[in-house]
Amino acid sequence: MGILRTDKISGLETPTAVTGSVAFDGSGDYLEIADNSDFDQPDDFTLEYWVYYNSVSGDIVPVGRDTGFITLQTVSGELRIVRYAQATLVETGFSPVVNRWYHYALVRSGSGSNNVKAYVDGVFVGQASDTTSTSPSEPLNIGRNGDTNTNYLNGYVSNVRFLKGTALYTSDFTVPTQELEVIGDTVLLCCNNPDSAGAEGTGKSITVNGDAAVSTLSPGLTRDFTFGTEFKGVTTFDTQGYFVPPSGTTEQRGGGRGISQGGAPSPSTARSEVIDYITISSMGNSRDFGDLTEARSLNGGCASSTRGICAGGYNEPVSSPGYLNTIDYITIAATGNAVNFGDLTVARNGLSGTSSSTRGVFAGGSKPPSDTKENVIDYLTIASLGDAINFGDLSQLKRNTGCTGSATRAIWAGGQVGPTITNVMDYVTIASTGDATDFGDLTANRRHCIGSSSSTRGIFAGGTTNPTLIDIIEYVTISTLGNSQDFGNLTDARSEFGGPSNKIRAVFMGGWDSPTYDNRIDYITIATTGDASDFGNLGGGVRGAMSGISDSHGGIS
Repeated sequence: MGILRTDKISGLETPTAVTGSVAFDGSGDYLEIADNSDFDQPDDFTLEYWVYYNSVSGDIVPVGRDTGFITLQTVSGELRIVRYAQATLVETGFSPVVNRWYHYALVRSGSGSNNVKAYVDGVFVGQASDTTSTSPSEPLNIGRNGDTNTNYLNGYVSNVRFLKGTALYTSDFTVPTQELEVIGDTVLLCCNNPDSAGAEGTGKSITVNGDAAVSTLSPGLTRDFTFGTEFKGVTTFDTQGYFVPPSGTTEQRGGGRGISQGGAPSPSTARSEVIDYITISSMGNSRDFGDLTEARSLNGGCASSTRGICAGGYNEPVSSPGYLNTIDYITIAATGNAVNFGDLTVARNGLSGTSSSTRGVFAGGSKPPSDTKENVIDYLTIASLGDAINFGDLSQLKRNTGCTGSATRAIWAGGQVGPTITNVMDYVTIASTGDATDFGDLTANRRHCIGSSSSTRGIFAGGTTNPTLIDIIEYVTISTLGNSQDFGNLTDARSEFGGPSNKIRAVFMGGWDSPTYDNRIDYITIATTGDASDFGNLGGGVRGAMSGISDSHGGIS
């Protein structure tokens, strides 16, 4: 999927209809996904999809599983919340009609009274109380009630998504207008591919039975072309009238994967080796990616479009932390454990970094003995394993700076200089070497603020004046020297979080929220101004003092 921008053809950025749905004729048609613990319902979950009935007679479960699976069922034309084949939890009183699309959502949130809610077209229709932990040993079926049942759907299903561990909707909501995507905690996404009834978005295998097949009938969803690839250049037609794509450069506008690396669940407990990931364009909780080569906190990070880097930091034990010079790397599009890359020029923690599409730069930090502050700037070529090389020096000896950058320029902001905290911003040209130069000042002195960027604008968020935590977000135009300007506020004052971004959105993961670390994830739209909004939570619990990277940040062009 991509964006085509041109001065020759109009209308190409208009979102196009998503044609993916699966048709069922009511006689032996169904999709089957093998038994998988992903479909168990131990606590919170969200099941949503669009359904179109040709007939509402009989007992119909568009998405079901035997032996206790909580789902939606129409019985004699009335929608019910059921624990399938065991109990009717509630009769909603809602009766669907034929020949129109409905968006169904079934959500369990928490363990209190009326914790299971059903929504039709975003409107609450019924609720029930159920804390049963379901773990059937049967496949999940789409188009018939269950593995042993022969009640088949006569109609269509589109964009089936199941989230295990997330209650996505807890009150009336606006129904999505764009095709559903894999977000945090998604364990099933199917019935949205115009080419294949058996396509699935999380890697599961679907068996197509009977005459179930893709259909052009759809609920009118669109694809969001905010995210994709922008083709730059003049478009033409050849002598035979065929379209010739632009010959200019391309630029990734959005999407991408955000990564948080390492950190700690609290200042007094062991460091973490955990790597989490999110899809930046989609809200939701983070998911496990793998582990670093060793546990560490207060590390620095950078990334290209394919490879993520984690450098330096503290390791265990907490009572006598060591200063690391080791550099790890991961392949961002995959999942798995990190691999050794090389070493920094100086072992240290509290460093920060950014990158162009090819070169990563790290600066500042502290080292033994007694947390001596550092001004060294290192660089590495992201595609080539090996030790970092000296680049130059910051204008001050300092640690815990924020760092942002574009394809050409890196900016370090704030930090701790000796016993004091500064608002100074320095910058370098990434492709060269040499000492940093003054850029301007932050709106306030702070350390542990976090940097993110689009290709033109740098963001600095949060931090602390020691001891006061800050919720301020501010921005700079990376190509223009000067002081930062107010952007808005985080959802909560905090520091020491990860800040991955694509060119549209900056995401803030975890962090220090005195007296503990936090698990919240916020986001902003970088080109605007305003307060941050909730994105989701760290899937593995509270954590702070980590680095955040992405394969689509503003330094990648």
